[in-house]
Amino acid sequence: MDQAADQPFASQHHLVVGGQRSGKSRHAEALARRWLEGAADRSVVVVATAVAGDDEMRARIERHQQDRPAGFGTVESPLRLAQALRDAAAPGRLLLVDCLTLWLTNWLMPIDGQADEAAWQAERQDVLDALAGLPSPVVFVSNEVGWGVVPLGAGMRQYVDELGSLNQAVARRCGHLTLMVAGQAWTRAVGDAVL
Repeated sequence: MDQAADQPFASQHHLVVGGQRSGKSRHAEALARRWLEGAADRSVVVVATAVAGDDEMRARIERHQQDRPAGFGTVESPLRLAQALRDAAAPGRLLLVDCLTLWLTNWLMPIDGQADEAAWQAERQDVLDALAGLPSPVVFVSNEVGWGVVPLGAGMRQYVDELGSLNQAVARRCGHLTLMVAGQAWTRAVGDAVL
């Protein structure tokens, strides 16, 4: 096992990315369980960003809730992630954000159809700025959607571009990055030279 995978919180935050059904959430939860085992007074809070807009999404949310390890607290924050992070952060508490992909969807493709680009950009920057001062380590889960076919619609291309930029910005503020491929984790310290 490489050192980055063995010491996931040496530099505070961790980003876990991968395709759909790649094992991202399961791996992030395993990281959180390992962190909990490090001391008796630690806790984990999941910051959930999903909105149950239809039956399929409700079923996905329920499955994630049922699969979540016992003792993990939950805060729902589909839009105001920066404030949720500040409110939930505390010494001895790890925050698990699941996931950035849905958070971005809530901003750029809201159910009511009224996207507010300026408000999104302000919230995005607020989250990035908040990370430096949090007393909690944060594990972020996000999709890697830029490896597939280029979407035909301009709105979908904007979304893919924005998610790629968001993932890069968050990764720069994390100590470690894990890429999930077919349920397998590839972890490295952010900033390590790629050979």
